[in-house]
Amino acid sequence: MAAKKKQPDFEQALSELEQLVEHMEEGELSLEESIKTYERGVALGRSALKSLDTAEQRIQILNHPDSTSEPVDFEAPDS
Repeated sequence: MAAKKKQPDFEQALSELEQLVEHMEEGELSLEESIKTYERGVALGRSALKSLDTAEQRIQILNHPDSTSEPVDFEAPDS
């Protein structure tokens, strides 16, 4: 059974995403490398978005302590 990779935290995802963009902008990647890099970038972007959504929910709960609602997992629609 393959171990599931731990998702990077927001700062790690953003940093790696910036590095990927710089690498792609150099224009030295093959088509296959470009596609793999793009796929990794999409995954990092989704991970960062999920981190931001979670942080936003936590802030909303802190700002409205009388609320009886619980945070729920949020999944952004695929683009």
